Amino acid sequence: MIKRALLSIPSLLAVLPERAMAQEARIDLSNSGDTAWIMAAAGLVLLLALPGIALYNFGSVGRRNGLSVVIQSFALAAVVTVLWGIVGYTLAFGDITGGWIGGGNAWMLIELGNVRGGTDTPESAFALFQIVVAALAPALMVGAWAERARFGWVMTFGALWTLIVQAPITHWIWGGGWLSRNLGVLDWAGGLVIFTSAGVSALVVAAILGRRSLFSGMPPIPHNPALSLVGAAMAWVGALGLSGGWAVAANDDAAAAMISAHLAIAAAIVTWAGIEWLASGRIKALGLGKAAMAGIATIAPAAGYISPGASILFGILGAGAGYLASHVVRARLQVDDALDVFAVPGLCGALGSLLLGAFLSNTLGGVGYYGDMSMISQTIAQASALAVVVFWSAMATAIVALMASLVFPMRVSEDAERAGLDTSSHSHFPEGPER
Repeated sequence: MIKRALLSIPSLLAVLPERAMAQEARIDLSNSGDTAWIMAAAGLVLLLALPGIALYNFGSVGRRNGLSVVIQSFALAAVVTVLWGIVGYTLAFGDITGGWIGGGNAWMLIELGNVRGGTDTPESAFALFQIVVAALAPALMVGAWAERARFGWVMTFGALWTLIVQAPITHWIWGGGWLSRNLGVLDWAGGLVIFTSAGVSALVVAAILGRRSLFSGMPPIPHNPALSLVGAAMAWVGALGLSGGWAVAANDDAAAAMISAHLAIAAAIVTWAGIEWLASGRIKALGLGKAAMAGIATIAPAAGYISPGASILFGILGAGAGYLASHVVRARLQVDDALDVFAVPGLCGALGSLLLGAFLSNTLGGVGYYGDMSMISQTIAQASALAVVVFWSAMATAIVALMASLVFPMRVSEDAERAGLDTSSHSHFPEGPER
């Protein structure tokens, strides 16, 4: 008996690792294909912000300020990434408590789940995607205060804004908070969370900051339209990752969202070019770049919910609205939003969010309404969420902007502004640069 037991020990030891591995497999439910896709999508989203939007801004401003907007975008992306790694992610996607802000379970990313609930993706990959997405809105807003904002103020404002304005809105809509849970609000890839909040905040900051000293009621004279268009093209590529990544899986939902985004952006560019040709007899590089931004913002809230055919209509309507707004908002409001952040991505994101209420319908090719929602109730929910996002973004941004000004003045001096921020803020002078 003893000999037989001793002989059976190697067989038992050979079985144990196999059983242990089987147990680990039951715990680790992540899908390798989904995981690979969400990580690739995160890279595409980063391409949208850096270098996409950064280059778009670079070529669109005057020749003495191009470097300054790239430096601001680059540094803001780093600041937002660190802050979301420390506390932003848990504020937005932490455990649901009262529906207003996430719990502190993922502070410093120390307690990430093996998989993100409702997905087959590791929460680490999901968190990476969300941290990259969080850098988009600040990158967009750089275009509003271009050519006059002080670098130190920009960094302080961006840090406060991402935690006080962006993280709560993200939780309300994407993190299981009160807007999505109680009202049934939908936002596939950031029409409200990213583009509307950034657009409204940009308008508020531009109003508080005041006009450029050489403000003429027109956008800056672009020093490199070709590079601006290259940046918009990179943003177009990155937007496919933004739309497809929100499926959080490598499946038909991701493919459908990507083709919808692609068609909408293309339709917006064709429409804008046609309007511009009829209006002025020429096609402008900056106009095509703005058209791409209009298409990206308009389709963002709806990419995964509507049919590809409807997405073409979204692109057409977004281009029309963006073109009109870019010519009217500046003249009517007399606010120096230098690169039309509010007029194009801001308003187009809001438009797409409202259109979603109707085009979610099965009869129009959408995925249909959830639960007992209807076209009317969904549209009311979207409009209500839009009002909430506009109010919170405007009010909180004004407070945050003034808080940041207690640390750094908002504007550079008039002499520094006339010399250009590339020289006055980011080159060495014997007197020392303005920070």
